[in-house]
Parts: sequence; structure tokens; C-alpha cells
Amino acid sequence: MIEAPGLINAGAALGIGLLVGLERERRKRDKGRRDFAGLRTFAVTSMLGYATAWAGGAPLLGFVALALAALIIVAYWKNLAKDAGITSEVALFAVLVLGALCVSEPALATAMGVVMAGLLASRQALHHFARSQLTATELRDGLTLLIAALVILPLAPDRYLGPYNAINLRTFCALTVMLMAVGALGHVAVRTLGTHYGYALGAIASGFASATMTVAAMGHIAAKEPSNVRLLSAAAVLSNLATLAQMVLILGVMEPALLRWLVWPLLCGLMTVLLYAGVLMFTRTRARAEERIKQGGAFSLKLALTVVVAMTVITVMSSAMLDAFGRGGVAATAMLSGLVDAHASMASIASLVKAGLLPLEASAVPVLLAISSNSLSKCALAWFSGGRLFAAHVIPGQVLLMLAMWAGLLLPNI
Repeated sequence: MIEAPGLINAGAALGIGLLVGLERERRKRDKGRRDFAGLRTFAVTSMLGYATAWAGGAPLLGFVALALAALIIVAYWKNLAKDAGITSEVALFAVLVLGALCVSEPALATAMGVVMAGLLASRQALHHFARSQLTATELRDGLTLLIAALVILPLAPDRYLGPYNAINLRTFCALTVMLMAVGALGHVAVRTLGTHYGYALGAIASGFASATMTVAAMGHIAAKEPSNVRLLSAAAVLSNLATLAQMVLILGVMEPALLRWLVWPLLCGLMTVLLYAGVLMFTRTRARAEERIKQGGAFSLKLALTVVVAMTVITVMSSAMLDAFGRGGVAATAMLSGLVDAHASMASIASLVKAGLLPLEASAVPVLLAISSNSLSKCALAWFSGGRLFAAHVIPGQVLLMLAMWAGLLLPNI
């Protein structure tokens, strides 16, 4: 009697063959062609792969694969004058392998079958994207990002070096990849949604990775697209929404009592960001800037490396302050570390409060100092990356955010 798991695995193999075969059958009908393989052939081949692997293992599967390869070669040469493509031939061979994989890993085989069917069905969209939409510069940037993320980053040593053991090469590489990814995310958002909403949504999303780096990325684009400076400035300011959301999450998880002390500063900061960014986005702006982003790169590697080096220097300075003054210098340390990342400062302060080393009533000021120094860091990056015009729009927003949060601290606590 066949066990239920065996039936499930066989059903997965049959489903893969039917799914891919259905797509190939429709492909034949659309083009009026008569390919050698259709719905039934793909379903039978997938089941053949499953039965072969289940009954005879790898040796029998290898023999069947060689026989199928011979049949595919003959069919390819017979249809060579009509169609020089080999997509169906390769897909049939892949279905045999996926059917065999269902013996041990049906979930993985099914997922791969669905992805393969999706790729086959998206032929026209993928060809149009590769030939008409994707530029050579974007392809180069995409490959650079993948090499940095998948090759260089895993090889970077994860240990602390240098003065005060404050430099970590893995962190250095991760920040560089993060800034490159932030730029790429904003680029994709603009290509998909247009400049008016693409920049804003891309900046908010990438702000959860690093709002500071998002400001630098938006500034880099603004330097190339001055006609979009108001939209880019609004996007840079909106990245603060991610900072505020992460602040709520960090403090809420680590020390909820501290979060209650900061309700009004958070609400005031939120309203200020939304109002200021809304004024920039929905007042009259010059148009016709969408085409320029299509011709540019997705990110600037030089900018990413420069920003990360600067942040590493600030990290060393912050570590020196902490070593010199200890916990008594919490405010000064929060300001220095906030120049790099406000979240690390907030987590450190929340830890001190939870451990009873810092009074609850004295904790709100260091948190706001970290936010304020982070805002100053964003102002400097706005000037450095985007120039005077971009900074003239971003700096007032960051200053208003700081003032609003400090004013909120004066309101009664909830």
C-alpha cells in the first residue's frame, strides 16, 4: 500500500509538469507553432523523473536523463529551421530534474517549478525590460551591488580592530552595501511610480535601513536633477518617519516606561515631518524631470564609501568619549553616537534605564540629544551630497523636527 507522503510527493511532481506544460501549450497556440513538447509531454516527463528517482535512484535517473537529452537534441535539429530557441527543450529537461527532486524535497521542487513557470510566462515582459528599459549603467550598478552584497560582504572579517576596537570591517562593508541598496531602492521606486510619489515612498522604505544614508542618497540624485529638488528634499525629510517608528519600537520593547515619557515629542515630530514634507511635495514644482533618472545610475559607489568612512571616524570618536567619561558622559556619548545612528544611542539609554543605572526622568534628554545630533548629521550630509539648494530645503525641515520634539518634552506627560 502506498503511503500518504508518497502520494503527496507524486502529486507535487505531476503538478509541476502540468503547470509548466500548460504554459508551454499556450505558447504554442499563441505563435501557431507545433513544438515537440506540450502539456502531456511535460506532465509525463515530470512523473518519469519522480518514478525513476524513487525506484532506481541516481544511476537510473542519469540513464533516463541521457535518453531524454538525445530525444531533445533530435527534436531541436528538426525544428532548427523554424525556431532556433531552446527554451522548451531546456524546460523539459528541468521538469525531469524537478520531478526527481520531489522524492526528497517536494516543497523546494514545487517552489522552483512555480518560479520557472512564471519566468516562462513573463517572456515578453522580461525581454522588453532587458532590451528597452534596463540601461547599461543600471546593469553595471546592479552587478556591483550584487558582488558587494554576495561576495565581498560575506568574506569581510567580523571582528573589531583599530583604536578602542571600534572599527569592524564587516560593519563597514554592510553600511556600504546598505547605502548602495538605499540608492537602488529609490531608483526602482521612481522608475515604477514616477518622481512625485516614487522618491517619497522609496525614502520612507529605505529609511528603515538608514535614514541618514537615505538623505545622502537623495542629495546625490538632487545634484543631478535640480528640477526635482523639492520632491527629493521632501523624500529626505520623510525618511525621518522611519527613524521615529524605529524609536517607538526600540523603546517600547526595551523599556515601555521610557516611551510614555516621549509620547508628546514623538507626536510633535511626526506632525512636523508630515506637514513640512507635504508643503514641499504638493506646492508647484517644475516638471519634466522623470526622464533624467532613467539615464542615470542607481547609486554612487564613491558617495557610499565617503559617507561610511566619515561614519566610521565618528564611531571612533564616540568610543573615545565613552572610554574617557564612562556612564557619566551618557549625554555626550549620545550626541556623538547619534551623529552616526540614533537607534544605537536610544537602545543604550533604554538599557541603562532598565538596569536602574539612569533615572527615568533623566532619560528623555539624552534620547532627544541623540535625535538632535542625528538631525545635525543629516543636515551636514544634505549639504555635502546635494549642494546648497538641496540643503536649503532639507535643513529647515530637520531643524523644525528638532524644535518640535524638544517643545513636546515641555508638554505634560501621559
